[in-house]
Amino acid sequence: MQQEDEDCVQLNQYKLKSEIGKGSYGVVKLAYNESDDRYYAMKVLSKKKLLKQYGFPRRPPPRGLKATTSGQPKPMAPLDRIYQEIAILKKLDHLNIVRLIEVLDDPAEDNLYMVFDLMQKGPVMEVPCDSPFTEEQARLYFRDIVLGIEYLHYQKIIHRDIKPSNLLLGDDGHVKIADFGVSNQFEGNDAQLSSTAGTPTFMAPEAISDSGKSFSGKALDVWAMGITLFCFVYGKCPFIDEFILALHNKIKNKPVEFPEEPWVNKDFRSLILRMLDKNPETRITVPEIKLHPWVTKSGEDPLPLEEDHCTVVEVTEEEVKNSIKTIPRLPAVILVKAMLRKRSFGNPFEAQVRREERSMSAPGDLLIHGFRLSPSVYLHPSLRKQGSRDTIPDPDLPNVNEDEAAS
Repeated sequence: MQQEDEDCVQLNQYKLKSEIGKGSYGVVKLAYNESDDRYYAMKVLSKKKLLKQYGFPRRPPPRGLKATTSGQPKPMAPLDRIYQEIAILKKLDHLNIVRLIEVLDDPAEDNLYMVFDLMQKGPVMEVPCDSPFTEEQARLYFRDIVLGIEYLHYQKIIHRDIKPSNLLLGDDGHVKIADFGVSNQFEGNDAQLSSTAGTPTFMAPEAISDSGKSFSGKALDVWAMGITLFCFVYGKCPFIDEFILALHNKIKNKPVEFPEEPWVNKDFRSLILRMLDKNPETRITVPEIKLHPWVTKSGEDPLPLEEDHCTVVEVTEEEVKNSIKTIPRLPAVILVKAMLRKRSFGNPFEAQVRREERSMSAPGDLLIHGFRLSPSVYLHPSLRKQGSRDTIPDPDLPNVNEDEAAS
């Protein structure tokens, strides 16, 4: 149920508090869950933007769902595709991925509410930063990112917005990847993308090209990881400009320049240059990054194999169906409460309506359980007997009927 008061907004069992983050695709609110006495991070997204970003229509991958008799997956409506991907996100289970708890939807509004575990230490770094990490600390955090991205790619998910502000520090000291608002699922070995998404200073040159060609999703994430690693050590992005066209020109044409300070290992420079290769076809891949001398200290500190930390996530039709909880509309909730109070599923407003019709030539507002209902609500055709006088529904209020109340 959605309800507002002076201090916060109530969504089901969550009380929305202050804003703790903001991006191009939504805001993040601190949310208090009354049922378990814990705080969460709630991201508020626009369903219209999600649909636009997904570039519908697209055929979804099987992902464990039943196929048609021809062996091909059933076609999905746009929102159904989002629900399927949310069902998969909810089942992601990895040390370096922020856990998605649940998703709430208000059918009457454009907003979708994604509830995540709260990482109280916040982003691993704010950019620009005057005190960046040592090279060794950057290496440890970067290894977490590599494993998290390998896990996402194993699940056929492209993140598309890797940057320090989307990398949160857990209480265990490990970096966890957050913010899947612009992520994409893909079929086969890689995503072939054609739309831009994410943060301009972290976008790969192929994503801002006007060639019209599609580009590799995995290579896109690798480029953003390279920009992020540069930020870890130098506290700033390698390509900066206040004007977007000039920024795009630098990303596409300017070579990477390393500041004189701090001094860095030659293997670090080698890795950065290979990750920020402007040609996505020759850019280093995640499996190659895992074996790079800088990441592994020349083999002394290897990363776990893919099969040791990745298990494929599959979802059932039931899990897709239940991937999102609907927020009940307030008038329907009031109606159900009134029915329960009378211990009857007859019309609780009927007697009051008849009294108002007898006493008033023009019915006025009713105060029911602390809420003002206009005549168009309590005299709506679904709330009066056949034969009562017709009324004009109020366009500013949702319709209420007995079917909705019973559900």
